[in-house]
Amino acid sequence: MTNNIPAGRTKEDIKAREKLIKDFYAQWIAEHPEKKIWNRSLGAFINVKFLSINETYEKASRSYESTLAVFRLTEILEGAIKTGEQPAKRNTRNQKQFEKLLIMKYGEVKLMVGLQRSNQDLVQYCITVPQQS
Repeated sequence: MTNNIPAGRTKEDIKAREKLIKDFYAQWIAEHPEKKIWNRSLGAFINVKFLSINETYEKASRSYESTLAVFRLTEILEGAIKTGEQPAKRNTRNQKQFEKLLIMKYGEVKLMVGLQRSNQDLVQYCITVPQQS
């Protein structure tokens, strides 16, 4: 699978990675119909919802490393450790449904998890690999 991932930064490369991420999530949901994984560190389920897919493909497709990280979704959701939290941005469309965002790490991978205001569910918000400067 990783052999077919374009590594460049062109619009075509990003579009190709977006499609790979969307296809991966469709397959993942077929294999995990409950759409949630138990996180050992939090002692709670992290849910994967439509917002998770949209936010992740928009952000992760921007880099090859982040796209690779998405393909380790189950492993990351299970093993990520909370390193901090921040308030959700009330004026950002994708964040306004959350009370706060948990910042979690799994090796070099950054996992953002939102605490939903309405039902207190933990929802995978985004997976990226921050670029080293």
